[in-house]
Amino acid sequence: METNSTTDASVIGKIWNKRPLIISGPCSAETEEQVIQTALQLKETGKVDILRAGIWKPRTRPGNFEGIGAKGLPWMQQARKLTGLPLAVEVATAKQVEDALHFDIDVLWIGARTTVNPFSVQELANALRGVNVPVFIKNPVNADLELWIGAMERVAKAGVDKLGLIHRGFSSYGNTEFRNAPMWHLAIEMKRRYPGVPFLIDPSHICGNRHMLQEVTQNAIDLDYDGAIIESHIDPDNAWSDAKQQVTPQRLKELLDDIVWRKETIASEELHANLEKLRQQINQLDDEVLKLLSLRMKVAEQIGQYKKDNRITILQTNRWNEVLERVCKSGEKLGLSREFVTQYFDAIHLESIKHQDAVMNQHG
Repeated sequence: METNSTTDASVIGKIWNKRPLIISGPCSAETEEQVIQTALQLKETGKVDILRAGIWKPRTRPGNFEGIGAKGLPWMQQARKLTGLPLAVEVATAKQVEDALHFDIDVLWIGARTTVNPFSVQELANALRGVNVPVFIKNPVNADLELWIGAMERVAKAGVDKLGLIHRGFSSYGNTEFRNAPMWHLAIEMKRRYPGVPFLIDPSHICGNRHMLQEVTQNAIDLDYDGAIIESHIDPDNAWSDAKQQVTPQRLKELLDDIVWRKETIASEELHANLEKLRQQINQLDDEVLKLLSLRMKVAEQIGQYKKDNRITILQTNRWNEVLERVCKSGEKLGLSREFVTQYFDAIHLESIKHQDAVMNQHG
């Protein structure tokens, strides 16, 4: 099948609003044959909406393969001509934006190593001013939501009206399970702040391996993500970069076929009514929890007054350790994870300290 060398804007608009939106292709464009064969096989799956390939690859250390460069862009053009799939590439400099647009790349994304640097993001935003091209922004390497938000704001101010977000996980010291820890709470908060923006999961970079891709993708879909960007290669084991996390197009199809694609809303009035009853129960329980927490803080204030009168420090480490151990054991019996109980009571403890501190420092 042959198509035009560029993708019609109306087609991009339709794809942009598709759910789920699936972007796939090799981590790196290596050879023309590799790019085209991967594209043809991905097209054959019937699952992929946009073809991606790394043209420029920012690597942690020099000497690693850093991408084929702009000479790979015509390969992608040829792949689009043969498959009809729109194209997406990562850009990190104004020159890369210029090259990508010169070769009519349909969608751009800003990578994690770029998002972390406001100067770099601003350079890209300036290069994108007046350009009608959709842009995805990956979360920054480090766990800083403000940097992610700042990148969105900078690109939006440049006039880009089609903006999307990609959650690719965060670097974290001591993390062993994932290549980049998902830190779901940060991604969920970002999704909450930008509810109308397409939000994709990048399980390839979160996992750093093939065997966890489906689990992480399903987790994201359960959280109402809008799709995924997953790396695929015709010969993953011999890929020039990130070999362990790439899958063949056939394996990609199997993985996506096994995902349970959920919807945010349901059409059946009966089912919706049943769900609403359960939500009302949640609302009532939340109200009760808040009332109990308020009562707990009043007791904490009384304790603060006693400590003030007797010149006792607010923080009592041994007492807090005893409380935490007790509630963790109780929580586990009630089906609550130790991690959740610890985080929950840490927050309660900090609020309690604030109340006691206010009592300690009040005059009169």
